[in-house]
Amino acid sequence: MTITKSDGMKQLFEEKKLINSLERVGANHDVIEEVIREVENEMRDGMTTADIYHRAFALLHKRSRHIAVKYSIRRAMLELGPDGFPFEKFVARIFQIWGFETLTDQALMGKCVEHEIDVVAWKANQLIMIEAKYHNEFGMKSDIKVVLYVKARFDDLSLNTFQFGGKMRGLTDRYLITNTKFTDKAITYGKCSGLNLIGWNYPAGNSLHEIIGQNGLHPISCITSLSRDQKKNLIGNNVLVCVDIIGNPDCLDEIGVRGNEKEKVLSEVQMIIEEAK
Repeated sequence: MTITKSDGMKQLFEEKKLINSLERVGANHDVIEEVIREVENEMRDGMTTADIYHRAFALLHKRSRHIAVKYSIRRAMLELGPDGFPFEKFVARIFQIWGFETLTDQALMGKCVEHEIDVVAWKANQLIMIEAKYHNEFGMKSDIKVVLYVKARFDDLSLNTFQFGGKMRGLTDRYLITNTKFTDKAITYGKCSGLNLIGWNYPAGNSLHEIIGQNGLHPISCITSLSRDQKKNLIGNNVLVCVDIIGNPDCLDEIGVRGNEKEKVLSEVQMIIEEAK
C-alpha cells in the first residue's frame, strides 16, 4: 500500500513509523494497537500522510485528550508551511516570551558580505541572531553541512556591530533552531563551536516541544475546527499561537469565523491549552 507525502511523493506505508510517532508522545500499548488496527482497516492506496494523521488523532482524542494534544503539536509544526516564513515568526514569538524585542528577515552586513538573518532578538546587553530551519517532513534533519554554513555566516557577522534598540551592539549569541531534528555530528559540532542548537527533541529540558509546552506556545495549526485557509489567514494577521486567540478572540471575526463556529474554535483552543499543561 502506498501513501502520498505532503510534497506529493509516494512511498510504501510503514507501520513502524506510525508506531514510533505514537510511542514518542506517550501512548500506551493498548492505544497504539487500537490506532494501528483502525488506521490499517481504513487504508487505501494513495492515502495522504495528513489523512493518516487526522484518523490517528481522532482515535487518540477519544482515548486520551492529553496524548492527542501532544500528538497534534508535532504535526502542527509541519503544517505551519509550506514555506519557512511562519516558522520564523513562530521562533520570534518564543524570544518575545523570553523578554526580547525581535525583528524577522533582516539583511545585515558582516565583515565580508551581507547576510539574510531569519530572526534578530535583543534586550539589555544581548544581541542574538537566529537561523530558523524549517522542514515539512518528519524525517528531514539538519546535518553537519547546515551547521557549518550557519556557523560561518555568524562568524562573519560577529566581526561587525549593529544598531538595535537604540544603541550599537555586537553579536552575543547564535542559534540554529529547527522544527525537526539534528544529526549526531551536527550536535557534536554545535557543542564544540558555541552554536546553540534547538530541535524538536534537543537539547533535553529545552527542546522545541518542551519550550512549546512550558510556555503555552501551541501553534494555531493544532486547531482542527479551522480550515487550512482560515489558519493561513490568521498567520497572515500575525496570529501564530493558540493563546493569541484567547487574548484576542476578535481575530476570528476578522477572518469570517463568527457565531457558533467561533464558539467551537474557542472551546477547542481552551482544551488544547489546558490538556497540554
